Amino acid sequence: MKILLTGGGTGGHFYPLIAIAEEINKVAEKEKIVDVKMFYMSDSPYDQRMLFENGITFVNVPAGKMRLDNPIKNFFDMFKTATGVLYGLIQLFGIYPDVVISKGGYAAFPAVFAAKLLRIPVIVHESDSSAGRMNLWTAKFAKRIAVSYPEAGEQFPKDKTAWVGQPVRKEVSQAATTGMFEFFKLSPDVQTIFIEGGSQGAEMINNVIIEALPELLSKYQVIHQTGPKNFDEVVLRANLLLEKNPYKARYLPYPYMNNLATKMAAGAATIIISRAGSTIFEIALWGVPSIIIPITNSNGDHQRKNAFNYARACACDVVEEANLSTHVLIAEIDKLMNNPDRLAQMKQKARAFATPDAANKIAKEAIDTALAHEA
Repeated sequence: MKILLTGGGTGGHFYPLIAIAEEINKVAEKEKIVDVKMFYMSDSPYDQRMLFENGITFVNVPAGKMRLDNPIKNFFDMFKTATGVLYGLIQLFGIYPDVVISKGGYAAFPAVFAAKLLRIPVIVHESDSSAGRMNLWTAKFAKRIAVSYPEAGEQFPKDKTAWVGQPVRKEVSQAATTGMFEFFKLSPDVQTIFIEGGSQGAEMINNVIIEALPELLSKYQVIHQTGPKNFDEVVLRANLLLEKNPYKARYLPYPYMNNLATKMAAGAATIIISRAGSTIFEIALWGVPSIIIPITNSNGDHQRKNAFNYARACACDVVEEANLSTHVLIAEIDKLMNNPDRLAQMKQKARAFATPDAANKIAKEAIDTALAHEA
C-alpha cells in the first residue's frame, strides 16, 4: 500500500499531514496491514526529522505560487509551476500511490494534478473556515473532503464532505500537567502568559508585547515564542527596555519552541495569545483560555473567520489588528486574569471545541480508500 501526502509552504499544512501519518502507522499496525509506504511531495521537506520519524519518503517537485499582488513574480512562477506539473506527473507515475491526501496550498498542485490525470483517488483536508483556492479546485474530482470547521463544509459538495476537525500531532496534543514551572524556572504562584507566534512568529504581536512588557511583568510571567527571524531584534529591544526592571527574569523569549517546550508552556499558561491558524485546535485540546489576534489580510479572510468561529464557542476573546495597541492588549489580558469564572468557562468551552480524533478518522478513510484502489 502506498499513500502520498502533499501540501506545504507553512506548518499549518505540514504538521496536520504528520498527524495523519502518525495515525496511518497506528491503524496499519493495529489492523496488521503490512508494507505501508508513505511519501510526502512538496517543494521542500519543511521538517526532515518529522518525515524520518514517521517513515515518510520526501519527493521534491518545484511549485510556483499564485499571488494576488505581484503579477511579475506570477509570470516567472508560471514556468516553475509548469516544471512542477511535469516532475509531479513523472514522480507520481513512478510511485503510483493508492491514495493522495492533500492539505492544499500551492505546493500541492503538481501532486493533485498528476493524481487527476492518473485517476488516483484524492482525499482533501481543509483547515480553515474559508476554503483555499487549491482545495476548492481539487474538491471537484476528490473522492472525499474533510473540514475543520462546519462552515467550510458549505463550500464543498455535501455528498462527499465530512466535518472531522483538525488533525493535531500526538506530541503536542496534551499540555504538561507537572514540571512546567520548574522547566522554565518560573513561579507557580504568578499567572503566566504564553505568546505563541507560530513557526514564523508574528511581528505585529511582538511589537505590542515588547511595549507592554514593563506593565505586564509587574503582574505576570511571559513566555514569548517570537519566530526565528524576529528573535534577535526582540531580545535587543527587551533588554534595553528591561535593563533595570526588577521583574526582568519573568520574561522568557524563544525563537522557536520544540514539542517539549510547547507542551510545558501550554501547561504553565493561564492564557495564550495567538494568531488564528491551525494553532486554535492545539489551544482547544490544551483547554487554555486565549486571546486570538487574526491576520487582517489573510486569504479569503480565513483567519478572521476562524477567530470568530472559535469566539462563538465562548472559548476565546478576539482582538482585531485594527484595534490592537499596547493599552488594548493589556486591558484584555487584565480583564481575563481578574475574572476566574470567565477563565473557567473558557477552559470548558475550549475542550468542547477540540477534535481529538480528527487524524484517526482521516487515516482510516485513507486506508480504506487505498485498499479499495489496490483491489
